[in-house]
Amino acid sequence: MNNRNFEKAIVLIPARMASTRLPGKPLADINGKPMIVQVALRAREAGAERIVVAVDDERVFDAVKAAGFDVIMTRNDHQSGSDRIYEALQKADPQGRAEFVINVQGDLPTIEPETIRASLLPMDNPQVDIATLTVPITDEDEKTNPSIVKIVGSPLSQTRLRALYFTRATAPYGNGPLYHHIGLYTYRRAALEKFVSLKPSVLELRESLEQLRALEAGMRIDAEIVRSIPLGVDTQPQLETARKILANRQN
Repeated sequence: MNNRNFEKAIVLIPARMASTRLPGKPLADINGKPMIVQVALRAREAGAERIVVAVDDERVFDAVKAAGFDVIMTRNDHQSGSDRIYEALQKADPQGRAEFVINVQGDLPTIEPETIRASLLPMDNPQVDIATLTVPITDEDEKTNPSIVKIVGSPLSQTRLRALYFTRATAPYGNGPLYHHIGLYTYRRAALEKFVSLKPSVLELRESLEQLRALEAGMRIDAEIVRSIPLGVDTQPQLETARKILANRQN
């Protein structure tokens, strides 16, 4: 890990209360702490020096503040998480000191710290605008499941791909690995500014995948290959699983 990059990074964690499958999700208790606080703790364990949670609800604001983390109130009408983190970035870092912006979703309470750190590795290449994460698909059902987003990429090394396309289809065709995309992003600040200024693109709307907007605009996305997929918590059974995972880590 290039620690110099982490020193120039800000971790932004968006949290929305409008979850239909798990109402009040950011405040769901996981071993004595709200879910959103557990995510912020994972970012701290990763070694992030600046962590800011972007919220749209006073109750979440108060919970994060009580836990000792920086928190910013954002509008509740944003169309995407990238729009929310851009608003938070402008408020949290108006001087423009942060060169890299790490967007960690607020429903990943068990994410491994090394997974967060891995998202910065592609930024050693100054040609990369956005970095993300991926893992090889081992479950045959995932290969044809449209809810699993796949990266079609050109291998750069044993641990990195240059993303050429993102799709819900089974791709690429033929023999070889398929890659499951993990929706954690690191942006160069200028790349995030450019991205949020762009209108939704044709392929983005067709696939319902926001990252295609960047590729259609000629931006470069590289993906670091990691060992495992972090658990996203959207349902009560997933919440119970997260509680067990963290309880086991503490024992």
